[in-house]
Amino acid sequence: MEEPLLYDEKKWRSYESLGRSSSVHPTASLPGIEVSVDEIRSATGIYPPVSSLEPPPTPPPNEQAVGYQVGYGYGGYGREVQRQMFDEVEIRELLMDHVGHRCCWGSRPARTWKIHAVEDCNVYVGTLETFVEEREIQKEIMPYEDETVLTKDKGPEVGIWELDLRSEFPVLFVPYKETRLLIPHSEVLDKCLGCEGRGDVVCPTCNSGQQPGYYKENQMLQCGSCYGRGLIAHRDGSDSKCTKCDGKGKVPCGTCGSRGLIKCEACNGSGSLLSRDIAIVKWKTLSTRKVSATSGAASVPDEVFHRAKGVQLCNTQAYQCGPAFFADSFFLNKFSSEVIAERAPVPPTSKVICERHTISVVPVTRVTMTHGNRSFSFYIIGFSREVYLKDYYPARFCWGLCPCLEWLKL
Repeated sequence: MEEPLLYDEKKWRSYESLGRSSSVHPTASLPGIEVSVDEIRSATGIYPPVSSLEPPPTPPPNEQAVGYQVGYGYGGYGREVQRQMFDEVEIRELLMDHVGHRCCWGSRPARTWKIHAVEDCNVYVGTLETFVEEREIQKEIMPYEDETVLTKDKGPEVGIWELDLRSEFPVLFVPYKETRLLIPHSEVLDKCLGCEGRGDVVCPTCNSGQQPGYYKENQMLQCGSCYGRGLIAHRDGSDSKCTKCDGKGKVPCGTCGSRGLIKCEACNGSGSLLSRDIAIVKWKTLSTRKVSATSGAASVPDEVFHRAKGVQLCNTQAYQCGPAFFADSFFLNKFSSEVIAERAPVPPTSKVICERHTISVVPVTRVTMTHGNRSFSFYIIGFSREVYLKDYYPARFCWGLCPCLEWLKL
């Protein structure tokens, strides 16, 4: 059995106390206490700036409370509430504007077909956003370049969750932010095993297979131009002196210049490697979204409702949000509990900073148009009046020829 829509004037009046005046909803019975700077510091061990803990700015009244009146106060703005009403001209204009952005759709049905029915089928949208901080350690090995090294003998190594990231902490519920930070006193200086600390390795061209200390210097290789003859033969039978080896038939090793050694690539010739721990810190928002739609709007994808603008009935922010409480709506209480129950899993390397739980009602109008025995339906969604038409529209043409085929009166 479907829940009655929020069009009843008495039910709208019951939400008068649901205005958002702080970061925690005054009617929420389980979400917990209001989030403050000191509480987040003590709960998580990190020190976010005060500005990042401020609740998001209240939307202007013309975005999420437009057209709704009956004493419902949203974010401190008192406005009367009534459901959205469309006349025939508005409906056709919205549909024609939507059709006009499709190059292969004709506008005749939108202009001439009869509006058979206009139905209201509001949709409830619930979200739970979990803002987490994830910290991981990544080992980094690089050539030592004669720089100052804060090794463990110069001080204790700092734990990854002891790092002070106040300067990096983002605004709460930012989608994603990542930063890298050197963990102090985690650096270790070791001898390069590739060259055994020498900084050079034997040349693989002129000393192939030799061990360090047994290589030979000044080794000459056969000239590749004259094949060791020192002369270049010509087709007329004459010879000329090879310019590449100057007639000697031998050339220095092209890899090491007959030095017998080349610079070790692992340590870049320094003979030492510097290993250190890098903290990879990520802030991200894990989202759980749920939509409760009547059968009339069940064919519309959930993402359409999530981006639509509606009326916010609940906005709770706490360490761990619990279900919202509505005194006269078992359905909304159950819906809120279902959203909370589907909380996104938190990775084991993460800590929860804060959660935000919202429930909104999005106005949805379903319009059915007919012509003879043919019909199609479309939806007008949210206060932004977005038109959604799923599959069937009676005037679709291929190859962008719809302007040329308008005269067919399809």
